[in-house]
Amino acid sequence: MSDNNKNSPQAILDGGLPRRDFLKYSAAAAAIAGAFSLGLPLGGHAAEATPKPGGTLRLGLAGGSTTDSKDPGSWVDTFTFIGFSAVYNTLTEIAVDGTAIPELAERWVSSPDAKTWTFTLRQSVTFHNGKTLTADDVVASIQHHLGEKSTSAAKTVLGDVAQVHASAPDTVVFELHSGNADFAYVVADYHLVIMPAKDGLADWQAGIGTGGYRIKGFEPGVRMDLERSPDYWKPGRAHFASAELLAIADGAARVNALVTGKVDVINKVDLKTVALLKRNPKLVIEETKGAQHYTFPMLTDSAQFKDNNVRLALKHAVDREALLASVLYGYGQVGNDHPLQPANRFINPALEQRAYDPDKARFYLRQAGMDSLKVRLQASDAAYSGAVDASVLFKEQARQAGIDIDVVREPADGFFSNVWMKQPFTTSFWYSSLTADRMFSIGYAKGAAWNETHWDNPRFNQLLNAARGEMNETLRREMYNEMQALCRDDGGAIVPLFASSVAARSTRVVHGGQTAPYGELDGLRVIERWWQA
Repeated sequence: MSDNNKNSPQAILDGGLPRRDFLKYSAAAAAIAGAFSLGLPLGGHAAEATPKPGGTLRLGLAGGSTTDSKDPGSWVDTFTFIGFSAVYNTLTEIAVDGTAIPELAERWVSSPDAKTWTFTLRQSVTFHNGKTLTADDVVASIQHHLGEKSTSAAKTVLGDVAQVHASAPDTVVFELHSGNADFAYVVADYHLVIMPAKDGLADWQAGIGTGGYRIKGFEPGVRMDLERSPDYWKPGRAHFASAELLAIADGAARVNALVTGKVDVINKVDLKTVALLKRNPKLVIEETKGAQHYTFPMLTDSAQFKDNNVRLALKHAVDREALLASVLYGYGQVGNDHPLQPANRFINPALEQRAYDPDKARFYLRQAGMDSLKVRLQASDAAYSGAVDASVLFKEQARQAGIDIDVVREPADGFFSNVWMKQPFTTSFWYSSLTADRMFSIGYAKGAAWNETHWDNPRFNQLLNAARGEMNETLRREMYNEMQALCRDDGGAIVPLFASSVAARSTRVVHGGQTAPYGELDGLRVIERWWQA
């Protein structure tokens, strides 16, 4: 057996299960200008190398919903990801360099075929209620996402797990159906937090974790209040005395909250306002390149999109370069209708980049027996700031191909529970995953909880299973290259853009200078990793 704590599979960063009001430029600009007129301090502040304890971190986040829950299997957006990541821990943690490192697991080993993984837990870790962490808690927490009755979004993530059991009070063994060289990354998934066991089941209702913060108050879709756990086991982390998370769906309202000092950090900054925000030396823009990608998912089992020719027509009817310039203001890269970020080590360099081609779009419509096409696109900035703008631009571009897109703007609240994956054509987003297997498994595999297009391609599914346990790097690359082509040419997702995650913070809040180059807000660990100036 090899020690995978010391020799973990190499991680090449892909940038994540993921999903989500037309932002008024004038309103945001007025808010920024108002900050100057109010006489807010303009002096710069360099990041401090030594963390300073105390204070309250105030976050204004997009993504909160009234349907949010303490159940980790139901977490679908930034608000819950960031908030609960401060309350709980996972077996492994993804470091800022993209490698899997120990968290609740002190070490782990795998069998040579990567089918058996054994994790040894840290000693003397306690939950917020004083209970000592044991292997039984880990088993109950993992089983919460398994089984026929589980509705967890992470069920597919754990699809390889045949069984999980405790071989000792501090040891957990995972038996997989097939080898998975990336399994140490799998158990770092933000859904797979460890909860206390109660009567053999994970007690998610209690909201009790082993993390740096305890839940003081939680009002779904409105706010979450956290207070630091005084006996947090992890040294050099959880510096703030408390944290307040406010759900602010409107982009202009988030900017206004930041520049007027109501919050310290905001996410999903309206890119139209970045240049203005940069003029205020009391604010800092935090960009994470390639952190996410945007999609227009089409349900492949719906009558309108069952014919792949229709899907191909729409894929050729979108001007990706124009979207990059107009929607992302250059903060990103064009996509090629598959989910692997351009920096991924398995990216297929021979796969031709799809370009805007109205004539080819018309060709595919004719192949589908159509002279024109009318579709409804249900869009919401719950997916990303500018999603409605992007949809309107897509509408104008597609008109040149004889395609009439009726853009219907949906409210942010409840979009991912009421519209996404339920309506034939919507807007969506994904955090770019650390591994190719995870991205394909959670969003493209048959039966995956977040297969947002209901796509079922037998060849793709076969390759996915084979590549997961393939130890020969050359063969694995060939499989992933073919899978990218299948997504591009048969899949139901239009992937026009890979976007940088753009957040903004007050200089009242600092970090050590290096943040995680994936996800957003320091790999969702902003509450634990940052501190007050």
